[in-house]
Amino acid sequence: MAHLYISAAHKSSGKTVIAAGLCAALRARGSIVQPFKKGPDYIDPMWLGRAAGRPCRNLDFFTMAREEIVAACNRYGSDADVNIIEGTKGLHDGVAVDGSDSNAALAKLLDSPVVLVVDARGLTRGVAPLVEAQSQFDKEVRTAGVILNRVGGARHEGKLRAAIERYTDIPVLGAVSDNKALTIPEGHLGLLPANDHPHAARVVELLSEAVRAQVNLDRVLSIARRAKWPAANGESKSMDSPNGAVRVGVARDAAFGFYYPEDLEGLQAAGAELHFFDTMSDASLPADVDALFIGGGFPERHMDALASNAQLRQSLKSRIQSGMPVYAECGGLMYLSRSLEWKGRRAPMVGAIEADAVMHEKPRGRGYVSLRETGKSPWPLFEANDKEHIIYAHEFHYSDLENCAPEVDFAYEVVRGRGIDGRHDGIVVNNVLASFSHLRDVAAHSWTRRFVAFVRNRKKGPSG
Repeated sequence: MAHLYISAAHKSSGKTVIAAGLCAALRARGSIVQPFKKGPDYIDPMWLGRAAGRPCRNLDFFTMAREEIVAACNRYGSDADVNIIEGTKGLHDGVAVDGSDSNAALAKLLDSPVVLVVDARGLTRGVAPLVEAQSQFDKEVRTAGVILNRVGGARHEGKLRAAIERYTDIPVLGAVSDNKALTIPEGHLGLLPANDHPHAARVVELLSEAVRAQVNLDRVLSIARRAKWPAANGESKSMDSPNGAVRVGVARDAAFGFYYPEDLEGLQAAGAELHFFDTMSDASLPADVDALFIGGGFPERHMDALASNAQLRQSLKSRIQSGMPVYAECGGLMYLSRSLEWKGRRAPMVGAIEADAVMHEKPRGRGYVSLRETGKSPWPLFEANDKEHIIYAHEFHYSDLENCAPEVDFAYEVVRGRGIDGRHDGIVVNNVLASFSHLRDVAAHSWTRRFVAFVRNRKKGPSG
């Protein structure tokens, strides 16, 4: 259960490049590597999972209890030779001013040694006070090493190493050169997802080669092996025994790829058979599916291909009108709308939701959200009229819904965040629930169990 935490002084330091490179390089040496990512992000975990060869798991203070985070690390990381956790932004950054949800707090919770990635551009002797301040700000955090990133050459590296060695007691574990090839390509909203990049395997290979050549992997492993996960206080969530299988189609392709592995596993544990389909190339839905899950992604990048597959769009609209249960998040919501507009161009979508999705230049909703159920959800997570329970989720969208139907049912009241209109989220149409918010299947609210139970009961019919 060896593990370490990859962090930095600030965002955009190259953490994902180094973390993915470490995962791939250690895997190439024969190690079983389990990646984790702090926060709710989908994109970084897709690259980490591609590099490690096994799904990356998210660790998030907002949606998970602390004991659930520890249990997840033990559950998914116990069979790995080394566990790599990538942080967000800077080591001491978080939403709470007291640092209780920061990377440092997560490293302390997991008793993880921290490897600090330092963006060395423009630094020489000044690297020393930067490293020293980061390591001493919270003395309960163990900063075990530094990896210099974007180094300008041998002379630059020498100056950086000399300053760190003279003024700190933190070892330099490697120095990765400033090379444009060692980047994860960016799209219009940040890093391009691994499922939407035609040469993702080559990118991972280049990162692996660079880390193997420029980072002391033996020292990295030595640091990781001195760490152990804290003991978990039992499993953080339980699943009901499946009672009759249902078939759930899952849209998974270049347009839709934002899925937490625990959500897919939760559907299966609740008794769902998953059948994946491609919204751009498949002419029909998987045979005999009882329900659909359409996750997030960047459908605007593929709007022409989505529009061209009219046969699938028409079939999907017909099935929705006849009552098929569908859960859709963000990109999935956009796909189910009448049309999608981006950069002055408009393309027809499924048309099951009477609204038009419009992309904007700036974010419309970004960050954590808190939701309260209205009682209109086809498969509510809590009992009717339960106003006490809050659903914790997140959103990240540059799109709005325009020209909505005058009478719309919403599954959620937005307590924090933006949602669809600043007050509501989760449009309900027939047995469809489509929202900008991304849920997670966690102990506090297992949406997958409720969804599968609803699909199963509907499949049985009135007689049950």
